[in-house]
Amino acid sequence: MRYPEGGGLTAERRAFRAGIRLQAGERFMAGQKTAVIAKDLRVSVRSVERWRRAWREGGMEALRSSGPANSPTVTDAQFAVLEDELGRGPSAHGFEDDRWTLARVQTVIRRRRRLTLSVATVWRLLKRHGWSWQAPAHRALERDEHAVELWKKEVWPRVKASRRRVGAGSSSRTRPDSP
Repeated sequence: MRYPEGGGLTAERRAFRAGIRLQAGERFMAGQKTAVIAKDLRVSVRSVERWRRAWREGGMEALRSSGPANSPTVTDAQFAVLEDELGRGPSAHGFEDDRWTLARVQTVIRRRRRLTLSVATVWRLLKRHGWSWQAPAHRALERDEHAVELWKKEVWPRVKASRRRVGAGSSSRTRPDSP
């Protein structure tokens, strides 16, 4: 199940769900049927069957929560160090231009943290810490402002001009000149 803003269950919600599993475990020990447990706890029969299997194999301990499904691989302190590295710019890390791409950030993480993350994980990590996609703030060095202005004045009006006829038209394909 997906949750908004890339998050998972809160600690309270995880504890609530673990409590339901533990209630089911107590009922397993009492010998209650799966369908009755599912109805009383308002969960699916399949979930109760899965919990019963885990309970048989590992007892009540198997029904306890094992923590968040995907704890961050980079802690906040580690990300602060990474943020300092990113603040130095791509050229300080040997890249030829001043653009951060996800692949480049991934490379810096691999070099500095000795941690291999997928590009999607790098994106989620950056997003979680408030980074967003940005367009370049400056224009190309090769841009000729005079040529751009000239193009806007002379070429663009011709390109923009309508190609429609000035006279009355017709929607008929077989008799285009009919009124």
